[in-house]
Amino acid sequence: MPLLTISELKKAAREHSPQEAEVHAQIEKITRKDAANGKPFYEVIFRDSAESMTLRAWSDTAAFEACTSIESGVFVCIEGVFSHSTAFGLDAKRWEMSPLPDEHVDALLEGSAERRKLLEKAWVVITSAVTEIRDPRIRALCDQFVSLHGARFRRAAAARGNHHARRGGLLEHTSRMMESALALCGVYPELNRDLVIAGVLFHDTGKLWETCPPERGFGIVPELRGELLGHLSIGIELVNTIWRDLPKEGWESLSPATEEVRLHLLHLVASHHGQLEFGSPVLPKTPEAALLHFIDNIDARMEMFFSAYQNSVPGPQGVHEWVRPLGVAPIKPLESNQSSEMRGNQESASANPADLLL
Repeated sequence: MPLLTISELKKAAREHSPQEAEVHAQIEKITRKDAANGKPFYEVIFRDSAESMTLRAWSDTAAFEACTSIESGVFVCIEGVFSHSTAFGLDAKRWEMSPLPDEHVDALLEGSAERRKLLEKAWVVITSAVTEIRDPRIRALCDQFVSLHGARFRRAAAARGNHHARRGGLLEHTSRMMESALALCGVYPELNRDLVIAGVLFHDTGKLWETCPPERGFGIVPELRGELLGHLSIGIELVNTIWRDLPKEGWESLSPATEEVRLHLLHLVASHHGQLEFGSPVLPKTPEAALLHFIDNIDARMEMFFSAYQNSVPGPQGVHEWVRPLGVAPIKPLESNQSSEMRGNQESASANPADLLL
């Protein structure tokens, strides 16, 4: 019986249903319910480092008995025969659940080798960008944030749903935004590059207290600060708190003025949702703020498209299931023309233009 991640299981069930498998995950939520005919069942949401799945345990199954004596937050091993249907998605008629041994819990929290590599690359993208900041005030602010909150930042999710709603999702989202921002700074040299880098880093840092799983867990547990204030308010408070405690010797001689730098950075955090109805207390009023809003929206939307392609089977004409935040039913895209083989061919053609004349 193969050991699969939830993402791998969903893909395998879509392509080779039914699929026998073993899955390691944490119980995010377990709820006892009654069907329309009065038959009791448990609805269980499981989550690992990158995905979640929901299974039902009916009263005449071994899984139902296991659910009566287990709680949310417990790490478990799920074994069964899984299938996929258009109407209900992933399902399992015969599945069993048992506590996961401690040695497997640590491996589960770390994620697959592929995911660990992805997150480490994302961290390098962000920290490398910070080292390129020239303004000593902005550099000191970013360095202090990484030092104080780096561990929490690396495990936070970017949202509860819609996009990057997983442990490490905020790191993924921020790194892709950082790559986009740096590329666009090359196109628009009029931008304050240091401010853009800091804006990307700090724009969603309030989510460290709004959508952050615990150290040993995947579920996004509501936190009072995040519930009462929201991540924009918390992000503004965080910038001010760190800024206030920084040593400021020599700052009075720097240009632009220190207070202007602080206010412009706060404006990036406050305006990055782009519209008042989307939660921003103020609209973007600088080119850096507009850039931040657009690349934030671009990355979120790209993630929603890619997730739709990964998690659903296209119907006739390549039409996937409706995605509410996008407001469309995504269409199966053309294959990427950025494969390593094609890039190699393009590079060869560029390197040997005379060959085109043969």
